[in-house]
Amino acid sequence: MQNRTAYSGGGSPAPEDLDTQLTVELASVVSAARRRATRDGDRQVDTAHLLHGLLESDPAVRDAFDGPPQVARLLGYLVQRSIGYGLQWHGTVEDSGAVPVVSEGAVPGWSPAAAAALDGALDRAHTRYATRAGCLDLLAALVDDPESRAVEVLRRASVDTARLAERLDGERPGQD
Repeated sequence: MQNRTAYSGGGSPAPEDLDTQLTVELASVVSAARRRATRDGDRQVDTAHLLHGLLESDPAVRDAFDGPPQVARLLGYLVQRSIGYGLQWHGTVEDSGAVPVVSEGAVPGWSPAAAAALDGALDRAHTRYATRAGCLDLLAALVDDPESRAVEVLRRASVDTARLAERLDGERPGQD
């Protein structure tokens, strides 16, 4: 069984090195999350931006949930972020408590929880000896942090996060 910690404590890769460690699909999700954060006027990419990108981009991620109605409900919450639900986050830094908030070593433009999720995705990929992290790796890392914005959205949409985590632990894609 995989170690279910939200943060490995390792240093985050430099932004220019990150794309070499992600599958093409996950690199696309990360780019979409960056664009969404910028478009929404958010200071940082957070875990909800990443979750939104995963749900929109990857059929395997959508298949990890309990069917199209649950995915639609999740996307509904995420779309409402800039017009209602999620406004309490606007202009704030996501700090789930999974990682101490420090400015030294922080990843510019990323919330501490989002940076930790990317680290967790890379750790998960390395655990299975893959050279690149994939979308399911990131989804599993997002679910690992119970205080993140992504998990808050999942819970509001009635997703059983413990069951989702178990399901993801059983799915170890051989993506490189």
